Amino acid sequence: MKTMPSVQSYKLFRPLALINKGLVATLIVASASWATAVQAQSIVVASTTSTEQSGLFGFLLPEFKKASGIDVKVVAVGTGQAIDMGRRGDADVLFVHDRVAEDKVVAEGFAVKRFDVMYNDFVLIGPKADPAKTKGNDIVEALKKVAGSNAAFISRGDKSGTHAAELRYWKDAGLTDQMGTGYKACGCGMGPALNMAASTGAYVLADRGTWLNFKNRADLAILVEGDKRLFNQYGVMLVNPAKHPHVKVADGQKFVDWLVSPSGQGVIAGYKIGGEQLFFPNAAP
Repeated sequence: MKTMPSVQSYKLFRPLALINKGLVATLIVASASWATAVQAQSIVVASTTSTEQSGLFGFLLPEFKKASGIDVKVVAVGTGQAIDMGRRGDADVLFVHDRVAEDKVVAEGFAVKRFDVMYNDFVLIGPKADPAKTKGNDIVEALKKVAGSNAAFISRGDKSGTHAAELRYWKDAGLTDQMGTGYKACGCGMGPALNMAASTGAYVLADRGTWLNFKNRADLAILVEGDKRLFNQYGVMLVNPAKHPHVKVADGQKFVDWLVSPSGQGVIAGYKIGGEQLFFPNAAP
C-alpha cells in the first residue's frame, strides 16, 4: 500500500517546484532575448540578378559575415524593382547598377548617400555564326544591324539596370520603337534571358559577370565588347531611416562601409572564374 507524503515532505517539494518554474521562465526569456539578438544581426539587401547570378554574393557574403557577424539576406531582382523595394522600406541596403535611377532615389530622400563599389561591362551575346553581322566594338551599329535584319533578340524587359542600358543603346541607334520583328521582351532575369537566347539562337545584352558564370551557352558567344558605352557601374546606398524608421541603420551601414573598404574591395577583386576577374573595385579612397 502506497504511503501519501506528509505535509512536511510536501512543503519540502513545493519550493523546488517553484524554483523549477522560475528556471524555466528565465530560460524562456533568455532564449527570446537570444533569438532577438540573432535576428537583429541580419540585414536585407535588395540587389540585381547580375550580382547574384554571377556568383559574387556566394563569394562575398561569407567574408562579410566573418568580418562582422552579420547575416545578409539578398533579394535579387532587377535594379528598378530593387530601388522600389527601397522606396517601400522593404530592404535595408540597395546594391544596384543604374546610376540615373540611383541618383533619383537619393534625391527623393528614400536612400542616403550613394557610393561607387565596382564596375564591369556589358557585352552583346549572339550565335557564333552572327547572322546579323554584328561583331565588333560598336554596340549602336550592332543593334542597327540586328533591327535591320529582323534577327531574334531577347530583351530583359524588366526595368533592370541591364534593361535600362539596352534601352539607352536602342535610343542612341534611333530605333526606340523599331527593334525589328525578332525583338522579344521576356520580363525576366539575366540567367533566364540567356537561356532563352541559347535555346532560340537569339542576340541578348548581358553583363559580363553573369555571362562568365553561365553554363548553358550552347552556340552563343560574345560578339560586341570594348565600346566605352558598355561600361557598367555598381553603387551601394543605405535606405533612409528618416523615411522608414525600422531600417537597420547600424548593421546596414556596416555592410556599406565594408564594401567600400580595402577589405571589401579586395574580396571583390579576388572573385574570378577560370582565372578571369568578374568585377573591378573602384570605391573612392
